Amino acid sequence: MFIHKGEVLFRQGESGPLYQVKSGLLKILRVHEDGTPTLVNIIVPGEMIPHHSLLTRSPYFGTAVALMTSEIETLPADNWYRALEQDPLQYRTIALKLQDKLRMMQQRIDQLTEATPAARLRKLQAWFQAYIAPNALTEVLTQDEIGQFIGLRRETINRLLRDQTVSATGSAGSSSDPLGPKNS
Repeated sequence: MFIHKGEVLFRQGESGPLYQVKSGLLKILRVHEDGTPTLVNIIVPGEMIPHHSLLTRSPYFGTAVALMTSEIETLPADNWYRALEQDPLQYRTIALKLQDKLRMMQQRIDQLTEATPAARLRKLQAWFQAYIAPNALTEVLTQDEIGQFIGLRRETINRLLRDQTVSATGSAGSSSDPLGPKNS
């Protein structure tokens, strides 16, 4: 199946099938009791989600939203868990998938420990380019989400993006706003 930018694949607290991302990108939002969403993960092609349900059933930890048109394969839960019981070697495959995700999360931690906010933003932009080129990061994430993902405030992201634009164009005066959505 295909889902388009902004469409929800599943919602936090629901239960259901597992999914394999064939193409595109998804974001996982954790919605807090006060209704505030926080970006907690980015799902890339090849990943099976939800990660915490690959071995045992569990309600969805967050809400999955498409960042762009994405092809998704539905894996019925009953079939998935039955296949695991019949072929224990699949547990190794799952362990390798989780290891890959752990490595990706370690890279994200590395981004958070960069000395400067500008370096954090540049690393995130470079990582995303592998998936969204030639589009800009601000075409798939809001400034709030970028800030949540790299541990910075939206205002700091706004300033850093503006500084990048000024550096790229060589001037501070521009009538268009290339920075994308600030707080949507």
